[in-house]
Amino acid sequence: MTDDAADATRSDASAAVDRVRERASNLAPALGATWTDAEPWRFLTDLTAIGSRMAGSEGERRAAGLVADAFERAGLADVRTEAFDLPAWERGSASLDVTVSGRDGEPSTRSFEALALPYSPAGSVAGELVDVGYGTPAEIDERDVEGRIAVASTTTPEGGRFVHRMEKFGYAVDAGAVGFVFVNHLDGQLPPTGSLTFGEEAEAVAVGVSKETGAWLREYAVGGGSGTASSTTGAVGVTGDDVDAGDVAQAELSVEASTTPGESRNVLGRTGPDTDERVLLLAHYDAHDIAEGALDNGCGIATVATAAGILADADLPVGVDVVAVGAEEVGLLGAEHLADRLDLDRVKGVVNVDGAGRFRDLVALAHASTAAASVAEAVSAATRQPIEVDAQPHPFSDQWPFVRRGVPALQLHSDSGDRGRGWGHTHADTRDKVDDRNVREHAMLIALLVAEFAAPERDLPRLDRDELAAAFREADFETGMRAADLWPSDWD
Repeated sequence: MTDDAADATRSDASAAVDRVRERASNLAPALGATWTDAEPWRFLTDLTAIGSRMAGSEGERRAAGLVADAFERAGLADVRTEAFDLPAWERGSASLDVTVSGRDGEPSTRSFEALALPYSPAGSVAGELVDVGYGTPAEIDERDVEGRIAVASTTTPEGGRFVHRMEKFGYAVDAGAVGFVFVNHLDGQLPPTGSLTFGEEAEAVAVGVSKETGAWLREYAVGGGSGTASSTTGAVGVTGDDVDAGDVAQAELSVEASTTPGESRNVLGRTGPDTDERVLLLAHYDAHDIAEGALDNGCGIATVATAAGILADADLPVGVDVVAVGAEEVGLLGAEHLADRLDLDRVKGVVNVDGAGRFRDLVALAHASTAAASVAEAVSAATRQPIEVDAQPHPFSDQWPFVRRGVPALQLHSDSGDRGRGWGHTHADTRDKVDDRNVREHAMLIALLVAEFAAPERDLPRLDRDELAAAFREADFETGMRAADLWPSDWD
């Protein structure tokens, strides 16, 4: 960068900070009212009291009605719902039985609690367990998983990007695994859930089990054995296929589940002028069926509804469409439906709130857009509120249908200081984990972020396809995304 270009960049950044400060001053009454507003907590209480908000369920339909009411109270115009079809997965029972030989040589069978993972087909498989550690492609390549049931952790080694469940499952199945066991890395007898695919039945049965169950399974598995457990994965010190075949347990994994035609819906509203160019603010409101979904993503949709009330008081130069999308947890299906029906040439940028409001500090994932990153940096500087900015892209939230089509986006998350989902995707994702001060404060910041996205002075260039593909390759996503059938065909 030349000195003149660097000076221009600094000047643009300074001007953006000044704009945000002036906007915050103009919105002081709305921001101040948000500081003590009881509505976010009351809305979150109503939402979590439903119970299951699984995609395609009656609970998700009821939740859409609550969101529409919240959008009306926030002052959004033209609030409506749009239904779309989806393959609706319904959980039945799951079992995991392990047979081992005792000291006397007699077989003994033990049953463990297991939770089917969404889009697991119904069926039963039997075979040896194989410990694949964290479940990264490199670890799976080191094991002979053919005809075996792969056992993988929910977390990922430090020093690299977080490897998603879908990547681990897809790679293990491609390598010949006949089943998949996903082991929580957190204490508490909490089996995790999470979809195996984006909106279609998977190729193999799969379940989640607790960390405590996983410790036993790894002892019984090829690549496991006796030794000192790792504090992170529960994996033990034996590597490779060191266990004698006669010492390896035989496991039987069974899942009862069904996938049938169903319906989900998006909830839409708008604020600001009726301009051709629009900014899109969205969050998903569905949740897995095993818990209240307070953190994932009750906090996110409560944050968006609260931010919408602030934006309704703003003098916006560009209109903002606010959307609560359904069926995110089973494959970003609501966001895909939205992206398909919109004229994306009119969408200036996307702000996706998935993870904000949960914990103290806001995180802005810029998905390879330096312009989007600079929006978060300007708001952070103007408000003196810490916002960690990360440019690395990923395909596992509702910005993905837009990003892969070139639309710049921010995903707003929050940082607990721990690696992984924490309580999310477990029975423990309940309202008592929420501090609604985070919801209100993040709503204020997000309103300012959206308003800066809408600023006419703010240039948000389209993402170049080749540069985007290169960014995903640089972040080491290609292998996992291909295994999960997520790598766009036009990136080849």
